[in-house]
Amino acid sequence: MTDPMPEQPPSTGTASPVAPGKLGDALEPADVQRYLAALDDWLRGRRTELDDLDQAALASGRGGEVAGDMALALALWKAISDRHQLVLATWDGGRVLQQERERISALIWGRLDGATGLPGGLAVSLPEAGRLCDALVAQLRTTLALVPGADASAARIKELRAQVERIRDQVGLEPVTTRGQAADKLAELILRLDSITDRAERGADVGGLLGPLENDATVYERDLIVGNARRRDARDQVLSARELRADLEQRAAALRKLADACVATVDPAPRLAVPDVDALGPVPVTPEEIGPYRHRLDRVSQALELAQRRYSDALDDHTELAGLLDAYVAKARALGVADHQDLAASEQQARSVLDRRPSPMAVAQQLVTTYQTWLAKETPR
Repeated sequence: MTDPMPEQPPSTGTASPVAPGKLGDALEPADVQRYLAALDDWLRGRRTELDDLDQAALASGRGGEVAGDMALALALWKAISDRHQLVLATWDGGRVLQQERERISALIWGRLDGATGLPGGLAVSLPEAGRLCDALVAQLRTTLALVPGADASAARIKELRAQVERIRDQVGLEPVTTRGQAADKLAELILRLDSITDRAERGADVGGLLGPLENDATVYERDLIVGNARRRDARDQVLSARELRADLEQRAAALRKLADACVATVDPAPRLAVPDVDALGPVPVTPEEIGPYRHRLDRVSQALELAQRRYSDALDDHTELAGLLDAYVAKARALGVADHQDLAASEQQARSVLDRRPSPMAVAQQLVTTYQTWLAKETPR
């Protein structure tokens, strides 16, 4: 019976390339070209590695065990690949001006909001998605025991040291309230790594110790990346909610004036309550509360839009009716019949009702129609 495992283990892979600049920069063309080339190489290598890992998982009968991580790694790869295509299209072979270079920066450092299959609507940037994919693949290699044994201990230790530095960068992004706890966890990982390194240098077999440390470091790095992305998303939602609330306050104030003008101008007038934005309370700052608050803001916005449309339509009806009377009078003057007694009296009566405040619209409509009827009667045939 043949061995179902692949003849060669999957490659240990390379880390996703470091992205140039930061959000808002007009990136240098040479930096963009180097990054796109490196990202293309990484995407090709990572796809091969994921396929090998998937085959190894199926062959070992452990596909269910790693299905979640494998699905997320593939989703991240797909999101990165899709964004790479957009950057390439914008790059257009290097034919870029400042506007295009700024757009490329936004595509690289902006959030992959359109990515599907990420947990909880996770929004990460292109570099963060690459690092998260790196961490997942490292964990998959460890879980499936596809990293070579004793001969690869030095390489695994080196990779762990690089991972620790990435974790150190992520710890620096933690809020002040949790940064100390995160630093303590990092210090624990460093202490374990130093102990394993010392044992390896003395010639001890550290293979049994590396696996658990790799798993713990990968899980922790992933948690830090996900946590930072969610906090950033919550901060963005808070800022967006504050801007929307301020806009709603201005719209509500303007709508009250519009409603007063409508009620004073036409009868009957719509009777829609203008939502009180203050009743929503202050904008919350916690991820758990900001979502429902945004939903309430959206409902207020919809209510304001509906009320504005109804009041505006009522005022427009009055304006259009007055305009229609003006058009009929202009026609009568062109025909030389505007001063005829019945037409003149009909016009005066219609204008009197249209000028009344509030103007009874049903009566005004009937009087304009009456003027039209008199005009038809007086029009020469």
